[in-house]
Amino acid sequence: MPLSMAKPGETVTIRKITGRDEVRQHLAELGFVVDAAVTVVSELAGNLILQVKDSRVALDRSMANRILF
Repeated sequence: MPLSMAKPGETVTIRKITGRDEVRQHLAELGFVVDAAVTVVSELAGNLILQVKDSRVALDRSMANRILF
């Protein structure tokens, strides 16, 4: 399932990241790597605030759809 389907407060483990190499590299630099735990802090109009490692990151719906759990 794409990360955009996760509910606020839910913690999920990343299973796959799709998209072009540049997109996957950018997400990896933000901490979104396979087997990483990600917590959805909040969701507003499809845009997500995510807790990954010790950082909070905002992603729009199109980027969140590339991260599968």
